[in-house]
Amino acid sequence: MSASGKHFFGALAALAAGLALLPLAVSNPYYLNVLNVVALNVLVVTGLNLLIGYAGQISLGHAAFFGLGAYISGILSGSYGWEPWLSLLAAALLVALVALVLGLPTLRLEGNYLVMATLGFNLIVSVFMVQLDDITGGPSGYTGIPSLSLFGQPIATDLSFYWLAWGAVILGLILARNLVHSRVGRGLKALHESPLAAAASGVPIEAYKVKVFVISAVYASVAGSLYAHYYGIITPATFDIFKSVELVTMCIVGGMGSLWGGLFGAALLTPLPQLLAVVEEYKDIFFGGILLVLLIFLPQGLVGWLEGKRVRSGGRAF
Repeated sequence: MSASGKHFFGALAALAAGLALLPLAVSNPYYLNVLNVVALNVLVVTGLNLLIGYAGQISLGHAAFFGLGAYISGILSGSYGWEPWLSLLAAALLVALVALVLGLPTLRLEGNYLVMATLGFNLIVSVFMVQLDDITGGPSGYTGIPSLSLFGQPIATDLSFYWLAWGAVILGLILARNLVHSRVGRGLKALHESPLAAAASGVPIEAYKVKVFVISAVYASVAGSLYAHYYGIITPATFDIFKSVELVTMCIVGGMGSLWGGLFGAALLTPLPQLLAVVEEYKDIFFGGILLVLLIFLPQGLVGWLEGKRVRSGGRAF
């Protein structure tokens, strides 16, 4: 194993050890709930970071994939009696198909045009969630979603879901790391640096763009399905365009192009509105302001800034 691989898995082992010990210090169900939401956001942002940070493709539509995963899994298990794990898998496959159909034409666009295309997709999905009230429950939301279970035991408490959600995060980080260090990952880095140079080097840039777009959508879908089975109720407002802005902000704050960036960004920004209750009703303005400040003064994000300081001081980068 390479030195970078040993460093990554060493850091991952430390993270797993810390997560294993954390419930001993955090017994309040409210704080466990916040940690669970952090885990779900980390899962989405990890996939989004593959798209933005490694492939250089911006998306303001990932809340739609998050919501589709939640609604498809919730409706299949709640209305049609599907086993929840099977409905989660079916949702991921259907979302992958939607991302493939969407990505083939839209990823030919660049810059603001791609942003507007993914934004429009998010708006369309939000409208369908509200208007198809016979299926989705409309603005009031969809209820009666069953909990997931493992070995016959329902995952119905904050603590049991904590182990599942953070286990999914660790697995998601490992899979993302394997992708980044594969031939596809090297092609994505080349694409990010210079699409023309990557194409001249034989990188199938259009195919790689679509592949990473589909993979990032599946990350969001799985997180959405876990969200639905955790809370048992979902509403369209949870998956609107402002959620997409929030996810992109987490990605940028943590640091694009770093697998730890999503973890740092989600861990910092998810509990912030709860800690600063006075700004809760201005959350969207708050996240927009953070995004603006970061893009101007710290475009490399927190992890990128820390990496720069460690390299300058002779230490090892993340």
